[in-house]
Amino acid sequence: MEFLSIPFVVCMTATFLLYYLRSSSRRLQHCVLLLASSVFIGYYHLTYLWVVLGVTVFTYFAGKTIRKHIDDKSGAVLLWGSVIVLAGFWLIERYVSSAFPIGMSFYTFQALAYLIDIYWEEEEPENDFFDFLLYMLMFMKFLSGPIERGVDMLPQLKEAKAFDYDRVVRGLKLVAWGIFLKLVIADRIAPSMDMVLDNVRSSSGMQLLVATMVYPIQLYADFAGYTAMAIGFGRMLGFSFHPNFNRPFVSQTTGELWRRWHMTLSYWVRDYVFVPLNASLRGWGKWGTYVSLLVTFVAIGVWHGAGLTFACYGLFQGLVIIYETAAKKQRDRLRELIGAKVWKAIMIVRTYLLFALSLLFFRVARVDDVFYTYRHMFDGFASSAKELRLGMRDYDWIVFGIAVVIMLLLEYANNRRSLILWTERLNAPVRWVVYLGIVFCIFIFGSFGVENFIYIQF
Repeated sequence: MEFLSIPFVVCMTATFLLYYLRSSSRRLQHCVLLLASSVFIGYYHLTYLWVVLGVTVFTYFAGKTIRKHIDDKSGAVLLWGSVIVLAGFWLIERYVSSAFPIGMSFYTFQALAYLIDIYWEEEEPENDFFDFLLYMLMFMKFLSGPIERGVDMLPQLKEAKAFDYDRVVRGLKLVAWGIFLKLVIADRIAPSMDMVLDNVRSSSGMQLLVATMVYPIQLYADFAGYTAMAIGFGRMLGFSFHPNFNRPFVSQTTGELWRRWHMTLSYWVRDYVFVPLNASLRGWGKWGTYVSLLVTFVAIGVWHGAGLTFACYGLFQGLVIIYETAAKKQRDRLRELIGAKVWKAIMIVRTYLLFALSLLFFRVARVDDVFYTYRHMFDGFASSAKELRLGMRDYDWIVFGIAVVIMLLLEYANNRRSLILWTERLNAPVRWVVYLGIVFCIFIFGSFGVENFIYIQF
């Protein structure tokens, strides 16, 4: 039940209407959301629903047991035992099972964070099982996040949500922005990316180069589009989810990029993998930091999927960040020599290029095909313009290019002041012209028929 499918539109509309029918009843609203979430998950496969219910029940009672024994040595044993059970079950489903349950990587991270926070005494166990069940199953964030932590999400479930027109409209604006990113940018370029990156050995060098440079934009528009819709749907129902992206393509280092890209995942691995590991290796000095970074980013790669390519993706990111950490003083001296503005431009381009090259491990199925792409992407500079179009019409490239420029400009403007709030200050006729213009652009320039989101596989 993809966000852009008719079944989801029906499900979300029915949920919205029933949810606010009795807005004074928290229990009734939660029942509506639990029913909608169960339908949403079970629509893919009923087994997926049973899996998340099992993980939820285990995590709920494990949290209470850990809290009960937190003052004795058995607390640590219970925590590690629970972590091994959850992580081991995830590994079995990821690497052994024939069908990996949708959303499992995301809700497993939520469960692990919940148990660790209880052990660290940063969170109390949830007493209301149905609130915890809703936290784990909530359909808006189920497929691909954001990865919400219990300490942030569970308090939001403690009161009924009254209908708020402004909040609903702000949520709809985020949904519209997400649809624009998905349909006008990501899905328009998707067939060409698939044509080249699924068949690297039959593509020309220049086709490989163009696809490599464009793929980060497709991935970003696809995933950021999903996230904007998820946050928007959540806001329409009264919930605040954490942002997952913050203008990643202005990053000057790979480390900064990961503070702007898939932020809820980045902060999760920082808090629950890197910081504890780095603390345990502090006796190693800077080498302890380097090892911690490498382990953390390989873990990120493995989290994304089975196969050596994903481990290599994480390894690539980790090695680049280790180099950046070790060479910081040299970079600072070069910046002073070249000048801050020129240096910033160079570093933004350099960071994007490294990220694009690393994403080949993320996208291409085989490691040897990735290295084939590296070796051959500069072959055939005499390629014809028709070949460089990657099978797309000139019209499609023009729409794609203009849409990407609009995306970057609006993100820049929104960084200076909230465009959502800015539109509210416009007079009604102008505001509705803006709204109708966005809808018009989506229907006229959107590429329909590509329903799947890239990150649904994780």
